[in-house]
Amino acid sequence: MARLIVLLPHGQRLVYDVEQSATIGRHADNAISIPEPHISKTHCRITAHKNGYLLEDLGSRNGTQLDGTSITTPVPLGNGARISLGGTECIFLLEDRRAAPASPDTTSPQPPDGHHESLQLPNAPPLPAASQKPESQHAMQAVFTPKQPGMVQGRIAVESKTFQPEKEISEVEDLRRDYEKLRIANELMQTVGHEIDLERILDRILECIFTMLPANRGVVLLYESSGRLVPRATRMRKERPDEEFMISTSMVKHIEEERIGILLLDAASDPRFQVAQSVIAQGIRSAMAVPLLCSGTLLGIIIIDSQIATHAFSEKDLQILTTLANQAALLVANAGLARKNEEAAATRARLQRLFSPGIAEYVASGKLEVKQGGVPMRATMLFSDIRNFTSMSEKMDAGEIVSLLNAYFECMVDVVFSFDGTLDKFVGDGMIALFGAPANSPDDALRAVRTALRMQEALAGFNTERERSGKPPIKTGIGINTGEVVAGYIGSSKALQYTVIGAPVNLASRLCSLARDVNTIIISESTWNEVHTSFETRELATVPIKGISHPIKTFAVLGEKGQQVHTAGAQGSE
Repeated sequence: MARLIVLLPHGQRLVYDVEQSATIGRHADNAISIPEPHISKTHCRITAHKNGYLLEDLGSRNGTQLDGTSITTPVPLGNGARISLGGTECIFLLEDRRAAPASPDTTSPQPPDGHHESLQLPNAPPLPAASQKPESQHAMQAVFTPKQPGMVQGRIAVESKTFQPEKEISEVEDLRRDYEKLRIANELMQTVGHEIDLERILDRILECIFTMLPANRGVVLLYESSGRLVPRATRMRKERPDEEFMISTSMVKHIEEERIGILLLDAASDPRFQVAQSVIAQGIRSAMAVPLLCSGTLLGIIIIDSQIATHAFSEKDLQILTTLANQAALLVANAGLARKNEEAAATRARLQRLFSPGIAEYVASGKLEVKQGGVPMRATMLFSDIRNFTSMSEKMDAGEIVSLLNAYFECMVDVVFSFDGTLDKFVGDGMIALFGAPANSPDDALRAVRTALRMQEALAGFNTERERSGKPPIKTGIGINTGEVVAGYIGSSKALQYTVIGAPVNLASRLCSLARDVNTIIISESTWNEVHTSFETRELATVPIKGISHPIKTFAVLGEKGQQVHTAGAQGSE
């Protein structure tokens, strides 16, 4: 037997069984009637023959296409073939598997020795992603009822997922169905409440299902980001720790291909599942499976079964399970969104400890990529530390030292971030700030020097507060250099830190150690070349630097041009 899925406008789908022969057309006399104006009264015909099925156009006005190609003579139909009837799309599925060889029917691979490898439950993999396929605006249920041994009668019930307006309700049964949806949704929300933890949500969904339906076992499977379907929660009415729960890939395939709920009234006599080892080995008598669909995305599948009796579930039970699944899909999607929001907030909080708020937002949103391993770039490094901190700390207890450094760094980091600098790290009483990493701009060196001047101003205010409390002022030195470095997350797999490495970094550190007395801000020649038109500077004597073969030019920064010159006199001299 075969099936034809007709994709109608507005998302509705109809499913028809095809046995020996079926004509398709607009007229009601056809075996498959599709009331669309662009389809001819008798448009085409599907006919069974010894090697499969043939598709034949019957002189239709708009033609028949098979997999995008117009046909003029009868052509073979393969499983999954797409048929276009003047614009209406259909999918042809071969459903008769009686001639197929028996094969394993689980989501686990077959081991080399040929023994069936079952799926152990429960597991707890990461939060699932989406399996994308178009979703109907109607929930569809396929009820497979044995008509006589070896045969299956297929009947499709199309049920709207939305509620009808009051004035359009003409049947009491419609009202009862809508009320039942509301009742079930209310029951589930009463059980789950405002829960956002995925594992607890899934456990409570199964608990609700077992309260409403006569299931012996149940499992919720969700898709991982890789697309793999994995079990996330299981439940048994009578717990047996040694029992293995094998998942029928036949049922999973039906759900994935057709997006409809499946009701097996007598699994053993259904030819679709007569070769399913998972059904046979576990003695499954009745079963139901429904998709978890949310906004066109297949998030997972719920499967429940009974090993006690055939016809354990009814069509109403399938409707109940489908309604529960619709609500469950929303809860699963919301839990995934909540988790993503929590992770995004944690990422932003972590980035804001390193970057200014603006740059942190760019990195968190993916607009700016910060790579592990490092990226070559030109940047300006600012080193700052407290002068004579060792001798000062000898007169203070540990608590006072920590309080001093926390208050001092709080003040200085605010200045760095106000100029879109990046905090590299704290080193004892010193700090390193970067300009041009991870995002560079033409004014990186200018912003670095302005930061140094504002740090001096902030330090003056900081010292005023200390002196009011009877505490001695502190003095700092700042060294700035510009050059080619490698920037990125560097470290081990367990501890990464965003930083820059290269000779220009070492030079900035050496300049910081020279910044004392009246020259509290010293810059290199490479930085001076980029900023000298904007700042008042004084050239200092060339100095030998450890690790550099020749003496280098250095410059003291006095202030911005056109403004009152700030010198280190405000901090005193050593």
